[in-house]
Amino acid sequence: FGPKCNFKKRRLSMGNFNGFPLSTKFVQDRFNQIPIIKDYFTIEQCSLEYRPEMGASIDPHVDDCWIWGERIITLSLQSDTVLTLTPHNIKYSNQYNIDYIPNDKCLPIPVNHVNYPIDVVRILMPRRSLLVLYGKPRYLWEHSILREDIHERRVCIAYREFTPPYLKGGEKYTEGYDILQKAKCFW
Repeated sequence: FGPKCNFKKRRLSMGNFNGFPLSTKFVQDRFNQIPIIKDYFTIEQCSLEYRPEMGASIDPHVDDCWIWGERIITLSLQSDTVLTLTPHNIKYSNQYNIDYIPNDKCLPIPVNHVNYPIDVVRILMPRRSLLVLYGKPRYLWEHSILREDIHERRVCIAYREFTPPYLKGGEKYTEGYDILQKAKCFW
């Protein structure tokens, strides 16, 4: 649930976004009780399901920096898993034209990155846990869920906020305004 994004062309539109399911409102309301996400304003809520028999995994990546803000939230449900962090290869960073780089931290990665470097950080994500990815891990490390870490059905909800240019006072605020208003709705 969220706006329609064309990641190649870096375009944003409302698409069919009408807000979020009322049954998930209590989760967003609870964000206010956690200091690091007290002011979090959800723009996208992705409900994801991974099944081991389907070979489910998430390839190493850094979430798009032109649209998604500083904090990426994942609520793990159904089963335990492990988030794997690997530093991305910064030699690719100059190949990208980035509109917004928070504190010069956002360095995109190539899509076909498949080899893991020696440095790996593994974070247990127990069932019913909340993980907030921000700061250096958000921008300087790729995150993934390895196929071998999906042992049973995994369900999670990922939350994303806008990057500052789409917020009040930002140069793209007029593009994001209607989406910000729709993101206040629960049906």
